[in-house]
This record gives sequence, C-alpha cells and structure tokens, in this order.
Amino acid sequence: MSDRASILVVDDEPGLREMLSILFRREKYEVTVCPGFVTAREAIRNAPAAFGVVLTDLMMPDGSGLDVLTLAKERSQETEVIVMTAHSTVETAIEAMKRGAYDFVTKPFATAELRALVSKAFEKGALVAENVRLRAQVDRRNPKDLLGHSEPMRKILDLVSRVADSRGTVLITGESGTGKERIARAVHVASQRKGEFLVVNCGAIPEALVESELFGHEKGAFTGATSRKLGIFREAEGGTVLLDEVGELPLGVQVKLLRVLQEKKVRGLGESNETPIDVRILAATNRVVEEDVKNGKFRQDLYYRLNVIRIEVPPLRARREDVSELAKHFLERCSREHNKEIRGFSSDALRALDAYDFPGNVRELENIVERSVALASGQQIGLGDLPHEVSGAAAQPSPALVTLPEEGCDIESVLGEVERRLILQALERAGGVRTAAAKLLGVNLRSFRYRMQKHALQLDDEDPVSSTMESWKPEA
Repeated sequence: MSDRASILVVDDEPGLREMLSILFRREKYEVTVCPGFVTAREAIRNAPAAFGVVLTDLMMPDGSGLDVLTLAKERSQETEVIVMTAHSTVETAIEAMKRGAYDFVTKPFATAELRALVSKAFEKGALVAENVRLRAQVDRRNPKDLLGHSEPMRKILDLVSRVADSRGTVLITGESGTGKERIARAVHVASQRKGEFLVVNCGAIPEALVESELFGHEKGAFTGATSRKLGIFREAEGGTVLLDEVGELPLGVQVKLLRVLQEKKVRGLGESNETPIDVRILAATNRVVEEDVKNGKFRQDLYYRLNVIRIEVPPLRARREDVSELAKHFLERCSREHNKEIRGFSSDALRALDAYDFPGNVRELENIVERSVALASGQQIGLGDLPHEVSGAAAQPSPALVTLPEEGCDIESVLGEVERRLILQALERAGGVRTAAAKLLGVNLRSFRYRMQKHALQLDDEDPVSSTMESWKPEA
C-alpha cells in the first residue's frame, strides 16, 4: 500500500484504538496504533515514510496530542493531523489549528463523520504533495544558473527543459566562453537523475592517461597503477558525465567511448569483465566537429552517436540583449567577493559594454566585470573603470548593426539606424549642444541639422543667431 494511505492512531484508550484500527483497515488504509506520546514519537521518527494522517488524543498520561502534532508536522508538512478530545475548549481548538492541525473533533464522535474527515484530510495532503512537486518541477525547468531573456536563450532554456529527462546523448557546441558547461549542468539539474554531475576536460588530460581517467584501471595494469581506479563513468553512476572538449579525444579512445555509448558497459585497463553503468553522457566542444569528421580527426560513427540531440550555444555578440543582465549578475557576485559596495554601472559604461564585440564571450564579460570591480574606487562602475578595448567600443557602431545576417538585409535601413544612434550618442555626450555634437561626428552644423530632421529628431524653434546652444529632443 502507498505510504500516502497510512494512518497513525494515538490514544490511551485501548477500546478506541482497536475500534479505529478495525474501522480504517476496512477502508483499506495502513494503520499503526500507539498508546501514548512516547510510542507515537518513536513511530513518527522511525517510520520509513511520513504518515498520511495522524489521529491523536489531546490529553494522555505521558504527553500532549499537540506535541504529537508538532512532531508529525516536523517530519512532513504533507501529514494532516486530526486532534481528538473529550475535553474540548475554544482555547485548545485554536492552539491546535495554529500548530497546523487539519481539524479538531470532540469525543464521542460518529464513525461516518470521522471517515469523511479522514478522507478529506488525505485529499488535502495529496494536493499539498502535488503543489510541492510542481514547484520543484518549475525550479528544475528554469535553471537559475542560465541568465538571459533574448530569443536565443529562450530557445535554449526550452530545449534544456524538453531534453532533460531523455536518455539521449546531447552534443553542446559553441565558441569558447559561451557557457556550454553551465548548459550541461542545467540539463542534469532539470533531469530526474539522482547521481552526481561530473566534468572531464578531454583536452587537459595527458593522452597516456585519458583511457584510465574515463574507464578506470585495475591495480598493476600499468606502471604506477598502485591501486584500482573506477574511472569517471563508474564514479558518476546514476548521474551525468560531461565530456568537455570531446573533439580532443585520441582516435583509439574514441573507439572505446563508442562501445560504452552503445553497450552501456565499461571495461577498465587490466580488467577481464565489463561493468554495466547507468550514466547520462553529454559532450561539449568549441570545434566544428563536422570538419574534424571530414579530416579524419573524429570518428563519424561516434559523431552520430553523440549528436543525438544538438544544442548550439550562440556567441554573446548574437544575444546582446543579455549583456546588461549578465553584467549586473557578475557585478553583484564580484562585489560580495571583493567586499565592496558597488551599486551598478554608469550609462556610459553600460553603453560601452553593449557595443563591445566580446570575442571571449560570457567568460570575457565575467572577467571584465571582476577587473572593473577590483579597480573601481567609487560606488559605480564608470567608463574609466573598463579596459580600454571596451571603453573605446562605445564610439564605434555596434557590430550587430554592421554584420550581414544570413538572410541578407536592407543596407539603407541598417546604415540609417547606425547614423541615428551615433547622432543620439553625440548629443548626449555634448549635453545637447548641437555644435559640439556635430564636431564629435566630423560634420558642420548645417549637415548635422539635416541629419537630425531626416531621423525625426525634432528641432525646437530657435533664433538663428543663438544656434550654437540649440537644444534637442526626440520626436514624441
């Protein structure tokens, strides 16, 4: 019988215990009876699973039913407790309800009434359990470690959610620093797997030791093998293994890895028998695996076996909407680590970060923020706190605007948007003084005024003589 259909009856009256035991066993419940508080305490603590419903007398020679109620709720909030008493008072009823009792009944009671009450208590407990399960599922399906609301990140989060409980192998590809390991970890966290998440960097292990690290070895299998080693696959039993930089694996090891994927068995160096394993295998690489297959550097059969589910992680420059969110996240963490009170970025600093190309992707952004926090002297990261290559980016057109999309573009529209953004930046930097803004852009005032009108940047009525201090505002 399910543990959710178990009842604990606590009462010092033998006749009542026997009657309730017979009544609820007939209703197909699993019933445990206790004569008092002390035995109830042991039953609650030692039961394999929490009771679904507890029926407890209020006044017993060795303790109070309210204490039974507290113990049951400490064991599980899903347990519903019904307090029974022959000495009902408003005060005790209120106290029982405050402590989380489902209901309070006065002896003597009708058995039909008690049966209905217990049935409703089980229904409520089931609803509580379902809510807990759904909340946990929401937490798993929305990994907090993956930040960003751009369209590419929304697609990745959706894919992580859909593949989490699959047994299929996942190949995660993308440039260095894009967060492939974080995505692999999110797949593991969102899954039902109970084991560990282990990462092996295939490119960092000496070639002579790769096989031993992955598959293990027997004592004496080779010089220096002074003890038995399980290997990463057996250490992660019931969990997930990420083969990071899988494209760096030697061809000989690729053959053995293919067999592990096919047979779900491992044989270490010097071992005579294979060991079955239950491990989810994920792989990540910054290489173009298809090119390595063509060049004979990566086995085609292993590629097909790894590439069951593909997650392509875009570079940071392809999801610029996420830059400020990531930067603020790193700022909060780095400020705590450096014991500094830095509250944010100046508008110039954020604009520079938004404009920068980030060849090192998210990892580079994290390093830039950490450096800026370490060097900052104020309570805000300013343009001067950023590295020169970043601070200079604000004066350049955004690469996203001048990179030709795969589907092509309208060149006049793109160039117009670049021009409009530069005009706005120049006006802001010049404090609204148009002559100064025109100078920043290398054009005369007449040309600058023409460009403002072209982009619907509204001009106030003005005296031509005082045009050197013109104000501006975007058209409403």
